[in-house]
Amino acid sequence: MAGVSTKEIKNRIRSMESTRQITKAMEMVAASKLRKAQEQVLSSRPYFEMLYSTMNDIVDSTRDFSSPYLGQRKGNKTLHIVIAGDRGLAGGYNSNVLKLAMSEMAEQEVTTLPIGKKAAEFFKYKEIASLEMNYADAASVTLGDCFSIAKEICKLFRNRSFDRVYLSYTNFVTVLSQEPACIRLLPLLRTKTERDGKMQSDVVYEPDEATVFDAIVPEYLGGVLYGALCESRASEQAARRTAMDSATKNADEMIDDLSLRFNRARQAAITQEITEIVAGSQ
Repeated sequence: MAGVSTKEIKNRIRSMESTRQITKAMEMVAASKLRKAQEQVLSSRPYFEMLYSTMNDIVDSTRDFSSPYLGQRKGNKTLHIVIAGDRGLAGGYNSNVLKLAMSEMAEQEVTTLPIGKKAAEFFKYKEIASLEMNYADAASVTLGDCFSIAKEICKLFRNRSFDRVYLSYTNFVTVLSQEPACIRLLPLLRTKTERDGKMQSDVVYEPDEATVFDAIVPEYLGGVLYGALCESRASEQAARRTAMDSATKNADEMIDDLSLRFNRARQAAITQEITEIVAGSQ
């Protein structure tokens, strides 16, 4: 920064201080939202686990069980649901999940269902067909919306509009660790129907097991979507909090460096003035 005046250095210090205030405020907001998102993650898991257990119980306890949601299909038409954020400044949160989704879509006849503005903008830019269901704003998607999406997906799957349905989202591990993940929603995996020649459950389902199973599947998928949405929201806030904390520390380091340069420049200017005064007096 040779040749830069003290006034210019001081202006840069003020600019960095202003930036630091913004990043610090964003970090605190993200930390506040993260606590709420973590509570939603913990509260959504029991419902999902209960539905999953019931579905497995039906399949395991019923001989010759069949359902349109079970079994592989030969077609290659795939619906890929991708959950990303609505804003940036969250480190690699958006880019990581979108990169994973693109790798999973390779060599498939794919249609996407983007949830989140970043996902919608990305697939529009890539000119990849999207299923229009008006859920581009991830922050406004509710539990009821997740069940509506699940019911529509199940309807399309039964009508053979799609042969497979995948979901890409970001799994919340810790505040400092978030992992993008891709899971298959449909068709469901069949487990063993018997074990040691005995039925796995004595529960009686009315009117019958197949009807109950087909009714539970949309509820189960809605629970999975809501759980993935909660995981993604928590991951986004954690990633943004980490990114803003790093930006704040970088701003502090730059302010310290600029302050040192400012003091050196001011000292050099004072020394120069004293030298000129002494030379003039002589």
